[in-house]
Amino acid sequence: MGIYRDVILPRLCDLSMRNERLRPYRERVIGAAQGRVLEIGVGSGLNLPFYGPVVGEVLALEPSAGLVAMAREAPRPDWPVSFIDASAEAIPLDDKSVDTVVTTWTLCTIPDAAAALTEMRRVLRPGGKLLFVEHGLAPDRGVRWWQDTLTPVWRRISGGCHLNRPIRSTIECGGFRIERVETGYMQGPKPMTFMYEGSARPESCAPPRSPGSAVRASI
Repeated sequence: MGIYRDVILPRLCDLSMRNERLRPYRERVIGAAQGRVLEIGVGSGLNLPFYGPVVGEVLALEPSAGLVAMAREAPRPDWPVSFIDASAEAIPLDDKSVDTVVTTWTLCTIPDAAAALTEMRRVLRPGGKLLFVEHGLAPDRGVRWWQDTLTPVWRRISGGCHLNRPIRSTIECGGFRIERVETGYMQGPKPMTFMYEGSARPESCAPPRSPGSAVRASI
C-alpha cells in the first residue's frame, strides 16, 4: 500500500480533480476568498490560480507529500503561498489568525471531520468565513443506498473518501452557521456527484439537519 498511497494515489487524485466540470465550482468558491486564507487539503494546487487580488496570503495545508510536490509546481498567484504539512484535525496556526477557510472536495476524506471543523473555527478571526464545495450524502433514497454500499470499498481505493457524509449537518455540528448552501447533482454517476456549495460563519453547534432540508438548486 505504500507505493499506491504515496505515488499512485496522488496522481489519480490529481487526474480526477482536473475534471473541467469542477471549474465553475472553483471559480465561485475560490473567487469569494479574501484576506489571509487557509485552504484545507490543497491537493495538487488546482485551486491556486483562482484566488483573486483581495487575497493577501494562502496557507496551503496538505498532509500528502506527493500532492504537495505537484502543488509546488502548479501555477500560483503572485502573493505568498505557504505549504503546511499537517492534518486538518490539528492545524498548527494561532487562534483567530485567518480571514477565510476554504475546503473543496476535502471533508469527505478527513478521518475526523468534526475535529477538523472545530480546528477551522478556532483559527478563523471574528467575522471570518468558511467557503466550501463538497460532494456528499444525496437526498434520494436509491442514491443513498448506493453511497452507503460503495463507501467501504471506495474509501480503501480513494484515500479515505466517504461518498455518504451529510455535509450540511457535519458543518453545522462543527460549530458553523450556514449562510448559503446550494445543492444538486453534477453530471456524472449520482453516488459521486451530489454537491454542496456555500458559505458558513462560526457559531455554536446547531441541531443536525437532513440533506433533504438543504436548499436545492440545479447544478
